[in-house]
Amino acid sequence: MGESFDIRKWFDNRDNLLVISGPCSVESREQLLATAAGLSEIDRVKVLRGGIWKPRTRPDAFEGIGEVGLKWMQEAKQRYGFLTMTEVANPEHVELAMRYGIDILWLGARTVANPFSVQELADCLRGCDIPVFVKNPIAPDLKLWVGAFERLDGAGLKYLGGIHRGFASVDESPYRNEPLWEIPIELLRLRPDIPVITDISHICGCRELLQEVAQKALDMGTIGFMIETHNDPDNALTDAKQQITPESLKKAFKNLTFRKKKVDGDAIVLHNLRKEIDDIDDELLNLLAKRMSVSEKIGDFKKQNKVAVLQMGRWKQILEHHINKGVGLGLDGESVKEIFEIIHKDSIDRQL
Repeated sequence: MGESFDIRKWFDNRDNLLVISGPCSVESREQLLATAAGLSEIDRVKVLRGGIWKPRTRPDAFEGIGEVGLKWMQEAKQRYGFLTMTEVANPEHVELAMRYGIDILWLGARTVANPFSVQELADCLRGCDIPVFVKNPIAPDLKLWVGAFERLDGAGLKYLGGIHRGFASVDESPYRNEPLWEIPIELLRLRPDIPVITDISHICGCRELLQEVAQKALDMGTIGFMIETHNDPDNALTDAKQQITPESLKKAFKNLTFRKKKVDGDAIVLHNLRKEIDDIDDELLNLLAKRMSVSEKIGDFKKQNKVAVLQMGRWKQILEHHINKGVGLGLDGESVKEIFEIIHKDSIDRQL
């Protein structure tokens, strides 16, 4: 099982779905081994995760079992053949994790939010070849996420991966952390060399949404999952609501639809549809350029006649018109609103 799985080869080819699972927090030897035993019956799970140190908001909360938990992780690895993975937040964590043979490390969202901490860890890991995954920062700040990879790059680390765990939001949402799928997609565009997996547990925050979000992640092309499992999730010391039993995870996989990464054969139908999309996109760009040209002429007229650039009454009227028309054409009203707000901002900038 885990003994034959080479994480470095996975980084090179990324052919198989990487599934990382285990408890949010390692709480006891019995809890960890019971969870690992259940996970050992799921072929897809290759890596056992376990939180040894937990960055908690309040100091009176459970902050992790500490070094003794690494001994239990080592025992689970020897007994069930998993690779092991844990979160590190400072050089002492790194030293202890490597002393106990942890195979993979990850940097948590709170750590990634602090460039000083990331640099300290990068300096500590300099010259190591251990794989390191980096969770996105709590805030939707792509530059901060990219910067963490750049610091680890600078330390010579070769096996780097990203973990999309969603982003904190003040808006009301069914999710613990908003997925904001466009951000990991943009990361992949900027850094195609970095594989990105999805931490569906932290996106959902509750087990009821896991199946739905896991399917969405697969549909979006994720190449891996991090999923928190616990032998008794209702009594877990941390994140009880979002953890599931290994048996529930096994059932969840049976209900997921796994899509092909590539289409078999010539796929002439798909090719023609993509060509049609490309032609429409070209037409949209030409129309957008034409619209901006007209906006510049309007701007010149306003300057000559000392007319204010921003006409709020007209803007509200045309935005409402566009949204209503878009909805009538089967488009999403919020998407239409966002598109025309961007276009309007560009138009105003050109008129100033």
